[in-house]
Amino acid sequence: MFFAGMFTKSDKPVTTAAELAQDIGLSYDTYTGKRVSSQRAMRLTAVFGCVRVLAESIGMLPCSIFKTIGRGKEKATAERLNKLVSMKPNGYMTPQEFWELLIVCLCLRGNFYAYKVKALGEVVELLPIDPGCVIPKLNSNWEPVYQVTFPDGSTDVLGQDDIWHVRILTLDGLVGLNPVSYAREAISLGLATEEHGSRLFSNGAVTSGVLRTEQTLSDLAYDRLKKDFEERHQGLGNAHKPMILEMGLDWKSMALSAEDSQFLETRKFQLEEICRLFRVPMHMVQNTDRATYSNIEELGMGFINYSLIPYLTRIEQRINIGLVRESKQGTYYAKFNVGALLRGDMKSRFEAYATAINWGMYSPNDCLELEDRNPRQGGDVYLTPMNMTTKPSDGSKTKQEEGNNHAD
Repeated sequence: MFFAGMFTKSDKPVTTAAELAQDIGLSYDTYTGKRVSSQRAMRLTAVFGCVRVLAESIGMLPCSIFKTIGRGKEKATAERLNKLVSMKPNGYMTPQEFWELLIVCLCLRGNFYAYKVKALGEVVELLPIDPGCVIPKLNSNWEPVYQVTFPDGSTDVLGQDDIWHVRILTLDGLVGLNPVSYAREAISLGLATEEHGSRLFSNGAVTSGVLRTEQTLSDLAYDRLKKDFEERHQGLGNAHKPMILEMGLDWKSMALSAEDSQFLETRKFQLEEICRLFRVPMHMVQNTDRATYSNIEELGMGFINYSLIPYLTRIEQRINIGLVRESKQGTYYAKFNVGALLRGDMKSRFEAYATAINWGMYSPNDCLELEDRNPRQGGDVYLTPMNMTTKPSDGSKTKQEEGNNHAD
């Protein structure tokens, strides 16, 4: 996607760098006066909770490489790439840690980069790179190239043969959009609300008030009164202490309650805003106001289908075209196993198994494998209902069977 008028002349004033950065989602300045970066956004519990739910949910799913055989498939356990995605992505990370980091980068930066370590033409390690140290571009041949700044300070320009790039929603097909930058106003409002609450309670939950007297206080009396008031009545530890007032002083509270100022309502709304940004159901971040016994399962299914599956599909497709050797593409492919998340309670699972066995979709051993149990002897038989066969029996015996019965 190109911006309109990119290659045409215009008499309009030239857009400044700050305005351009704001238009394409690279600015972190907000109207609250707070700069919202990826790390600062994680200080908001709603952001931290949503990112953690997404990262841990995907991090615990096993990923494997499969080989297509005719109309079937089998796990390609002999492939080195299968070991990389399922056991050891690099020398210092487990698969769960690697996939969690990938999702965190996508949620907070919109892009994930890893350096490919190869041996005999196959990728044997993936070394994550800080997205802030990579500048992706298209060269004159319309091929992606990446200017990478390594931890030792050196820089190099690498191609797709060396860099594995996973991105989320994009405007130009190359760089993923930064969710934190585009939602910086909503996040900054949440941070400002939390700061307001902290300051509110640090002052003893008293936002404002006045000390009145008809007398004129000297500078010395004013300073002594101010110091004494701050030491005795400011902070939670001094809350509800009785006041000792002199010289006809009278205290009049001017504060509104948190409910009156809609402080709590604002915090709840910002939680909903952040959940909308990351497409995470509110009950997943410990808010069950709208969750009921009847809809909690549907909310969980929606989380899998509309929150996790898009991430999993992006990763699987990037593995297929970026990590699988070109000569094996189309035959070997990556797949996450989401079966563990889709399993319901034991009663529902066993009822589903019974239906699948009776209709010949699963064998008993298939169901035992789904339950992580050992197969049993004779459990590989697939049943077929008699009324669903192409040659159903009418209950009558053949002449040969009748002759055998008479011979007996």
